[in-house]
Amino acid sequence: MSRPNAPALRIFLVAACAALSACSAIDGATMRVAKSITPYQVEVVQGNFVSREQVEALRPGMTRQQVREVLGTPLLASVFHADRWDYVFTLKRKGVDPQSRHLTVFFKDNAMDRYEGDPMPSESEFVATLDKASSKRSMPVLEATEAQLSRFQGTPAAAATPPPVELPAPVNYPPLEAPAR
Repeated sequence: MSRPNAPALRIFLVAACAALSACSAIDGATMRVAKSITPYQVEVVQGNFVSREQVEALRPGMTRQQVREVLGTPLLASVFHADRWDYVFTLKRKGVDPQSRHLTVFFKDNAMDRYEGDPMPSESEFVATLDKASSKRSMPVLEATEAQLSRFQGTPAAAATPPPVELPAPVNYPPLEAPAR
C-alpha cells in the first residue's frame, strides 16, 4: 500500500483547521461590522410636489393652461376622465417614513371647477422634512439684517453695475437655398 504525499496532507489538514476555526471567530463585533455595511438605496421621488402656496393660487374658472402653469403637468390625465387631473407625489428615503400626497383638480367646460385632496405642506415645511437626516447642520439666515443692508446704502447703483457691452453688428449670411424662380 502506498502512502499519500505527507506534505500535501499536512497542508490540507492545516487549511481545514484554519477554515473551521474561522467559522467560530464570528462574534458580536464581526456581526456589527457586517451589518454596518449596507448597499446604497436610491431615494425614490415620483410625481409632482405641490405646495400649499400653489394650491392657494388656484381659482375657479382658470383655464387648463393656467392650472398647468401653477401646478405643472399632471401625473395622471385619464382618457376616461377628461375633466379630471390627478397630481400624485410620493417620496421614499432610507430612514424616513414615506411621504405620499394627492391632489385632484376637476374641470367643467374647460375651466377649473374645484379641487380636492390632502392638505399640502408649504415649501419651507417640505424642505424641513427632507433635511431631518442632517438636522445637525444649522440653517443659514436667508434675510439680511438692517445693519447688513446699511452697508449698501451709500453705494450708488450706477457704480455697482458694469457698463453695457457693445454687441457687434449682425452679420448677413447668404440664404441656404436658392431663391425660387
